[in-house]
Parts: sequence; C-alpha cells; structure tokens
Amino acid sequence: MENNNESHIVPYKTYGIILSVLIVLTLISVAVTRIELASLTVFVAILLAAVKSSFVLIYFMHLKFDNKLLKALVAAVFILIALVMVVTFLDYNYR
Repeated sequence: MENNNESHIVPYKTYGIILSVLIVLTLISVAVTRIELASLTVFVAILLAAVKSSFVLIYFMHLKFDNKLLKALVAAVFILIALVMVVTFLDYNYR
C-alpha cells in the first residue's frame, strides 16, 4: 500500500450529524422490534444494521479517503455477507 501523508480534516459538525443519524437509526431498529412485521422483522433489522455499519466504515474509519482497491474489497465483503445471508434464509424457509 502506498503511504499517504495527506491529512483529511473532517469538521466536528460532520461527525455530529453522522452520530445523530446513527442514534436515529438505532432508535428505529429498536422500534422495529416492537412492531410485528412477521418475517420482515429480521430483514429490516439486518438492513438497518448494514446501513449503520456503512456509515461507521465510511466516516469514522475514514474509508471515504482510502484508495479504490480497499473500497472494492470492503464492498466485496459486504456482497459476500449478503449472499451468505440470502442462502441461509432460503435454506431456513424451505426446510
């Protein structure tokens, strides 16, 4: 990997906004568990968790400023996890 000495200064306002979004998404995920959505409850909870983790990866772990190869690898991991979950849910539904 290349050694980037460039500093990426992110204003505190951006971190505050992202933190607020994460808190709201957490409250939404807690509210979803209280609502009876049948089989969609787990799907919505996992979807919200994926959105929250992508915010953390992009802003708090500074993936936004990394090179394209690392971004592609992270995207590939998310796609692999999604495929494994789809296969698992299909296996569970057709037993």
